[in-house]
Amino acid sequence: MRLSLPDLAALFRSTTPKVEPRGAGTRLAAVAAVLRNLESPEILLIKRAHHPHDPWSGHMAFPGGRHEPSDPDTVATALRETREEVGIDLAASAAYLGALDDVHALSREMRIDLVIVPHVFVLATDVVPVPAPEEVEAAMWVPLGPMFRGETETALSYHHEGKDQRFPAWQVGEDVVWGLTHRMLESFFGLLRLHDALRKTASSL
Repeated sequence: MRLSLPDLAALFRSTTPKVEPRGAGTRLAAVAAVLRNLESPEILLIKRAHHPHDPWSGHMAFPGGRHEPSDPDTVATALRETREEVGIDLAASAAYLGALDDVHALSREMRIDLVIVPHVFVLATDVVPVPAPEEVEAAMWVPLGPMFRGETETALSYHHEGKDQRFPAWQVGEDVVWGLTHRMLESFFGLLRLHDALRKTASSL
């Protein structure tokens, strides 16, 4: 799998992300999907620290968190949270591509009034993530190609209120990427597949 910054930038300029309805009480959050090494692309994932009151405790995720009144927009939220959680200043070290589709959050399979906006960045310089231990247990660069091609595809079994359910996931070492982060990555992969299809069509004309 090989990507290029000009192609990605053109892709985001040509698409409009889906925006979820936002009522007066809707809370906002934002995450940063950070790419590096586009010749063989990797994406930054974190393992959230374990907290008893966090519904996503211990999950594999993107750096991110709740939108604060002091944040001018959700891009600022993603930048701030990435600095706080993994010590990376994306404003100084990355190119901003754009947003993916909004994701309406679920907690224990219940829809909650929280909309998460994923923002995509490409690093221009090499940086080392430094996890904030109170929020992040680990940070890792994960190859994008195997997930995109389905090579690490698996399923996660979840038991809740007497019901057994299985959710699509990708295996990452001893952990799995599922739920909200899986949905965000699938949104990104959908864009990449559309780009590939359009490029193949254009080359056949």
